[in-house]
Amino acid sequence: MKRLAVVAVLAALTSPLMAQDGLPPILREVGFDQRLGETVPLDLRFRDESGKSVRLGDYFGEKPVVLALVYYECPMLCTLTLNGLVSALGVLTFDVGKEFEVVTVSFEPKETPEMAAAKKATYLGRYKREGAAEGWHFLTGDEDAIHKLTAAVGFRYAWDERTQQYAHPAGIMVLTPDGRMARYLYGVEYAPKDLRFSLIEASEGKVGTAVDQVVLFCYHYDPETGTYGAAIMRLLRVAGLLTLLGLGSFMLVMWRRDKKARHREQDGSA
Repeated sequence: MKRLAVVAVLAALTSPLMAQDGLPPILREVGFDQRLGETVPLDLRFRDESGKSVRLGDYFGEKPVVLALVYYECPMLCTLTLNGLVSALGVLTFDVGKEFEVVTVSFEPKETPEMAAAKKATYLGRYKREGAAEGWHFLTGDEDAIHKLTAAVGFRYAWDERTQQYAHPAGIMVLTPDGRMARYLYGVEYAPKDLRFSLIEASEGKVGTAVDQVVLFCYHYDPETGTYGAAIMRLLRVAGLLTLLGLGSFMLVMWRRDKKARHREQDGSA
């Protein structure tokens, strides 16, 4: 089981453009198809951890949303995904429930609100921030709603009869307040920098300080890796080159000026 989960992680980290020939057949059906800019169906109905019927749209409208698709009885990969998420959340200065929402949805239709409640208690206990219970939601749903949501966000998974578990990709998604797909972050560990910048972008400038906005301009998002790279480094290299050229030009001008001055002195003494 662990081997299948590890392979699934590797599959999630590879570019969708890369060849899949070396993967087991079931894992060729697994992965993320990015739906950047598309709107998720906010009218879908699920059950929250108390068993109450809710609309997906209940969690949208004012704040960006981090979406995690897992199943609560997953023996390994989903736990790693949620562990990585709560670790990144713990570093952020933004607070769940204040600046953004987190929605965790089980893609196993047999799972129950009781399972969701137990999972919520575990991760709220690790997050330990006031007000998080109102901002981090753990949902279950029927098969139709789950399929519509996973299809909308491009989350492909498959049931493995041999191991009696799901093969699925590892990652989280960030959506805008109006429910549009903004970013995919791959793997089971998420750099707080990447998550912060994703939330700033998804909020359309409503989250973060002026410094955040300036810093964001210095980074670019790589959709294949699901991370931000320091584009500022390229700018610094160009700026460094221009500085060297400017310094060289200045030294050349000064050398010529000094040479002319010496020539004038020699002509005067003659």
